[in-house]
Amino acid sequence: MLIDTSGFLCILDKRDFRHPRAAEYFISARSRLTHNYVLAELVALAEYRNFSREITLDFLSDMFEDPQTEIIWVTENLTERAIIFLRKRNDKEWSLCDAVSFLLMKEYGISEALTTDHHFEQAGYVKLLES
Repeated sequence: MLIDTSGFLCILDKRDFRHPRAAEYFISARSRLTHNYVLAELVALAEYRNFSREITLDFLSDMFEDPQTEIIWVTENLTERAIIFLRKRNDKEWSLCDAVSFLLMKEYGISEALTTDHHFEQAGYVKLLES
């Protein structure tokens, strides 16, 4: 499964009503994929929601060491492809981070995303957490 920013935040924030389900998906996943744009968004979103920066950064450090979580480092080529992808879908309000996620999901044959973001459903993927 691909893990999106909101999915990571649901795992981190034990106060979130979706935390138990997010943690269950995370633990039971055979493999987990994410990318550095998601990680950058996570730090910003967690800070915006007044979540502990220390806990967020410790969590990110854990992700770097987790053998079941593959972090893709977004290249210039992938960014350019994501921009082209977005230009072809001007009717959508998808972010560059979303576009990178969708391209990676297609390339890796992933259909499920640990996310609350309805944009994944718009793009034809399974959103595992309620909004």
